Amino acid sequence: MAGGGSEDMQWCFSQVKGAIDDDVAEADIISTVEFNHSGELLATGDRGGRVVIFQQEVENKSVPEYRSEYNVYSTFQSHEPEFDYLKSLEIEEKINKIRWLPQKNASQFLLSTNDKTIKLWKISERDKRPEGYNLKEEDGRYINPGNVTSLRVPVFRPMDLMVEASPRRVFSNAHTYHINSISVNSDHETYLSADDLRVNLWNLEINDRSFNIVDIKPANMEDLTEIITAAEFHPNHCHTLVYSSSKGSIRLCDMRASALCDQHTKLFEEPEDPSNRSFFSEIISSISDVKFSHSGRYLMTRDYLTVKIWDLNMENRPIETYQVHEYLRNKMCSLYENDCLFDKFECCWNGNDSVVMTGSYNNFFRMFDRAQRRDATLEASREHNLPLQLLKPRRVCTGGGGGCSKRKKDEISVDSLDFNKKILHTAWHPNDNIIAVATINNLYIFQDKVSDPDSADDLSASDMMCTI
Repeated sequence: MAGGGSEDMQWCFSQVKGAIDDDVAEADIISTVEFNHSGELLATGDRGGRVVIFQQEVENKSVPEYRSEYNVYSTFQSHEPEFDYLKSLEIEEKINKIRWLPQKNASQFLLSTNDKTIKLWKISERDKRPEGYNLKEEDGRYINPGNVTSLRVPVFRPMDLMVEASPRRVFSNAHTYHINSISVNSDHETYLSADDLRVNLWNLEINDRSFNIVDIKPANMEDLTEIITAAEFHPNHCHTLVYSSSKGSIRLCDMRASALCDQHTKLFEEPEDPSNRSFFSEIISSISDVKFSHSGRYLMTRDYLTVKIWDLNMENRPIETYQVHEYLRNKMCSLYENDCLFDKFECCWNGNDSVVMTGSYNNFFRMFDRAQRRDATLEASREHNLPLQLLKPRRVCTGGGGGCSKRKKDEISVDSLDFNKKILHTAWHPNDNIIAVATINNLYIFQDKVSDPDSADDLSASDMMCTI
């Protein structure tokens, strides 16, 4: 089943993109990953302001199970470094988010943003060129009309396929603070952009003005207690949006009720357990990502330690909570000192909302099967990069002595985790079991492999997923 659960599924390596090199340039670090609505195209953005688009090739008929070959389709420079002379502030070229627009014609459109400027890009193909102009030579030189003795009908001639990326709109000067989210509305005419204190609504055809729909900036900045961390439109209702905060709350707004959505319609917030209260409580409760399910019924949020699933009809607590790396709770001091505590992990749904995925440290990523109540820890590693090689589940054991003294091959001690290797950005193909996870400068693509009952080497579903 496309985008289905993991009951009969195993994951295997498909591809890795990017240089396999320990010396990584800052500009090559991947900062966002996004499939388009069909899954045929996969876009990545990096800190150097570049956007790289991969295209899924036609299935290999001789090897039907090997179907997720993605090759470079287009590469272009989306943003350049800028300087704000009024504030004496450098504006990084780093791509914060990429969002695809639904395809309406032969061309593709996407939005990309850095901290201040959003751009609408048109991605188009050209495989023919016109020839036989009457007033122009083939090399572009113009002909004196007086020298034209006969008229020709221009014709199109085949040429090598050329993919062109051209900027169609530039949306700028609307955000005082750093943009953290963009989201295309289901009406396909508008989109939102959010920074730390405001959410703006744009029309895709109008780039010289936007409408401020959420503003949480206090009159006195000393009274500021929380900031906006993420925002997204509902996938089906064009009037509904949500935004999350650094205090761990999610506010749902209905634009039919008021043009300015400072007064939310619903507030999703879970009371804090007093027994877990600590110096780091507010930091780890900050929501780094919020995503509507494809059905629009549920919300998924990611904070530092957990993934939570909320039913839009129940505000007082989440209906599901999944521990991503609870074993780090005793490591808060060291994580605070090396700034890892401020890492912003993203999360994503599979095609039918039955499985959710998010990243962790040591190049681990986690999957949670909602129906089976099972989870898996898998690793994106250059050591296991043979085509169709099965991913074996990994486990992290805590404590010294008996906890790790008889460690199995697939287990690793929490003290051995590499916090410089982290998966912040993940994406799931909308219609198939193909996933993309970004390590520092590499993009790993994995696909499912249906178990062969006659193979003793295949891992069973119960081996892949551990009971939550």
